[in-house]
Amino acid sequence: MCPWLSFLTPQDVETIYRLLMAAGLGAAIGLERELSMKEAGFKTYTLVCIGSALMMIVSINIFETYRGITVVDPARIAAQVVTGIGFLGAGAIIRSSQGAVRGLTTAAGIWAMCGVGLACGLGLFRPAIFTTVLVLIVFVIFSKVQEKVLPPKREERP
Repeated sequence: MCPWLSFLTPQDVETIYRLLMAAGLGAAIGLERELSMKEAGFKTYTLVCIGSALMMIVSINIFETYRGITVVDPARIAAQVVTGIGFLGAGAIIRSSQGAVRGLTTAAGIWAMCGVGLACGLGLFRPAIFTTVLVLIVFVIFSKVQEKVLPPKREERP
Protein backbone atom coordinates (compact mmCIF):
# COMPACT_ATOMS: atom_id res chain seq x y z
CA MET A 1 0.00 0.00 0.00
CA CYS A 2 1.11 3.56 -0.60
CA PRO A 3 2.84 5.13 2.44
CA TRP A 4 0.45 8.08 2.46
CA LEU A 5 -2.45 5.62 2.79
CA SER A 6 -0.87 3.68 5.67
CA PHE A 7 -3.15 5.41 8.18
CA LEU A 8 -6.19 3.65 6.67
CA THR A 9 -7.51 0.65 8.56
CA PRO A 10 -8.85 -2.41 6.73
CA GLN A 11 -12.33 -1.17 7.66
CA ASP A 12 -11.57 2.19 6.03
CA VAL A 13 -10.45 0.44 2.85
CA GLU A 14 -13.63 -1.66 2.82
CA THR A 15 -15.74 1.47 3.34
CA ILE A 16 -13.99 3.25 0.48
CA TYR A 17 -14.48 0.21 -1.74
CA ARG A 18 -18.21 0.12 -0.93
CA LEU A 19 -18.60 3.82 -1.68
CA LEU A 20 -16.63 3.56 -4.93
CA MET A 21 -18.74 0.59 -6.02
CA ALA A 22 -21.91 2.59 -5.30
CA ALA A 23 -20.50 5.55 -7.23
CA GLY A 24 -19.67 3.38 -10.23
CA LEU A 25 -23.04 1.65 -10.34
CA GLY A 26 -24.95 4.90 -9.86
CA ALA A 27 -22.83 6.55 -12.55
CA ALA A 28 -23.58 3.73 -15.00
CA ILE A 29 -27.32 4.29 -14.70
CA GLY A 30 -26.94 8.06 -14.56
CA LEU A 31 -24.89 8.09 -17.74
CA GLU A 32 -27.60 6.19 -19.60
CA ARG A 33 -30.22 8.63 -18.31
CA GLU A 34 -28.05 11.59 -19.29
CA LEU A 35 -27.55 10.21 -22.80
CA SER A 36 -31.33 9.72 -23.02
CA MET A 37 -31.83 13.40 -22.07
CA LYS A 38 -33.93 12.56 -18.99
CA GLU A 39 -34.79 14.79 -16.06
CA ALA A 40 -32.24 13.29 -13.70
CA GLY A 41 -28.90 12.12 -14.96
CA PHE A 42 -25.29 11.35 -14.27
CA LYS A 43 -24.74 13.34 -11.07
CA THR A 44 -28.17 12.69 -9.56
CA TYR A 45 -28.06 8.92 -9.86
CA THR A 46 -24.45 8.79 -8.69
CA LEU A 47 -25.18 10.93 -5.64
CA VAL A 48 -28.29 8.93 -4.72
CA CYS A 49 -26.32 5.70 -4.86
CA ILE A 50 -23.33 7.07 -2.89
CA GLY A 51 -25.55 8.71 -0.28
CA SER A 52 -27.60 5.55 0.23
CA ALA A 53 -24.43 3.49 0.61
CA LEU A 54 -23.05 5.91 3.17
CA MET A 55 -26.27 5.83 5.19
CA MET A 56 -26.13 2.04 5.30
CA ILE A 57 -22.46 2.09 6.32
CA VAL A 58 -23.27 4.57 9.09
CA SER A 59 -26.18 2.38 10.19
CA ILE A 60 -23.96 -0.70 10.39
CA ASN A 61 -21.32 1.23 12.32
CA ILE A 62 -23.90 2.51 14.82
CA PHE A 63 -25.08 -1.06 15.31
CA GLU A 64 -21.52 -2.33 15.82
CA THR A 65 -20.63 0.53 18.19
CA TYR A 66 -23.63 0.04 20.47
CA ARG A 67 -24.06 -3.75 20.22
CA GLY A 68 -24.47 -5.14 23.71
CA ILE A 69 -24.94 -1.68 25.21
CA THR A 70 -28.41 -0.91 23.92
CA VAL A 71 -30.85 -2.20 21.33
CA VAL A 72 -30.04 -0.70 17.94
CA ASP A 73 -31.81 -1.66 14.73
CA PRO A 74 -29.57 -1.07 11.69
CA ALA A 75 -32.56 -1.39 9.37
CA ARG A 76 -34.17 1.78 10.73
CA ILE A 77 -31.84 4.16 8.90
CA ALA A 78 -32.22 2.16 5.68
CA ALA A 79 -36.00 2.42 5.97
CA GLN A 80 -35.78 6.18 6.40
CA VAL A 81 -33.41 6.47 3.43
CA VAL A 82 -35.97 4.72 1.23
CA THR A 83 -38.67 7.09 2.49
CA GLY A 84 -36.49 10.15 1.89
CA ILE A 85 -35.65 9.02 -1.63
CA GLY A 86 -39.38 8.71 -2.22
CA PHE A 87 -39.66 12.45 -1.64
CA LEU A 88 -36.80 13.10 -4.04
CA GLY A 89 -38.52 10.92 -6.61
CA ALA A 90 -41.78 12.79 -6.09
CA GLY A 91 -39.93 15.97 -6.99
CA ALA A 92 -38.93 14.39 -10.30
CA ILE A 93 -42.56 13.80 -11.25
CA ILE A 94 -44.03 16.64 -13.30
CA ARG A 95 -47.61 17.17 -14.36
CA SER A 96 -48.11 19.19 -17.52
CA SER A 97 -50.95 21.64 -18.12
CA GLN A 98 -52.58 19.00 -20.37
CA GLY A 99 -52.68 16.58 -17.43
CA ALA A 100 -49.88 14.31 -18.64
CA VAL A 101 -47.56 12.98 -15.95
CA ARG A 102 -43.83 12.81 -16.67
CA GLY A 103 -40.92 11.59 -14.60
CA LEU A 104 -42.38 8.40 -13.15
CA THR A 105 -39.64 6.27 -14.68
CA THR A 106 -37.03 8.72 -13.39
CA ALA A 107 -38.53 8.52 -9.90
CA ALA A 108 -38.57 4.72 -10.06
CA GLY A 109 -34.97 4.68 -11.28
CA ILE A 110 -33.86 6.93 -8.43
CA TRP A 111 -35.66 4.65 -5.98
CA ALA A 112 -34.02 1.54 -7.48
CA MET A 113 -30.59 3.12 -7.28
CA CYS A 114 -31.23 3.89 -3.62
CA GLY A 115 -31.60 0.14 -3.15
CA VAL A 116 -28.37 -0.47 -5.07
CA GLY A 117 -26.59 2.03 -2.82
CA LEU A 118 -27.94 0.36 0.31
CA ALA A 119 -26.76 -3.01 -1.01
CA CYS A 120 -23.28 -1.58 -1.69
CA GLY A 121 -23.24 -0.15 1.81
CA LEU A 122 -23.84 -3.65 3.15
CA GLY A 123 -21.20 -5.11 0.88
CA LEU A 124 -23.78 -7.00 -1.19
CA PHE A 125 -22.01 -6.31 -4.47
CA ARG A 126 -23.39 -9.16 -6.58
CA PRO A 127 -27.04 -8.21 -5.99
CA ALA A 128 -26.11 -4.54 -6.51
CA ILE A 129 -24.40 -5.25 -9.82
CA PHE A 130 -27.19 -7.55 -11.00
CA THR A 131 -29.82 -4.96 -10.11
CA THR A 132 -27.87 -2.28 -11.96
CA VAL A 133 -27.79 -4.49 -15.05
CA LEU A 134 -31.55 -5.08 -14.74
CA VAL A 135 -32.20 -1.34 -14.42
CA LEU A 136 -30.10 -0.72 -17.54
CA ILE A 137 -32.11 -3.39 -19.38
CA VAL A 138 -35.34 -1.70 -18.37
CA PHE A 139 -34.12 1.73 -19.38
CA VAL A 140 -32.50 0.74 -22.68
CA ILE A 141 -34.14 -2.39 -24.02
CA PHE A 142 -37.62 -1.89 -22.61
CA SER A 143 -37.70 1.63 -24.09
CA LYS A 144 -36.98 0.21 -27.55
CA VAL A 145 -39.61 -2.51 -27.14
CA GLN A 146 -42.10 0.08 -25.90
CA GLU A 147 -41.51 2.27 -28.97
CA LYS A 148 -42.04 -0.65 -31.36
CA VAL A 149 -44.88 -2.53 -29.67
CA LEU A 150 -47.00 -0.09 -27.70
CA PRO A 151 -49.06 2.77 -29.12
CA PRO A 152 -47.79 6.32 -28.43
CA LYS A 153 -48.90 7.95 -25.19
CA ARG A 154 -51.73 10.47 -25.36
CA GLU A 155 -49.41 13.50 -25.25
CA GLU A 156 -47.39 12.15 -28.20
CA ARG A 157 -50.40 11.57 -30.50
CA PRO A 158 -51.10 14.15 -33.21
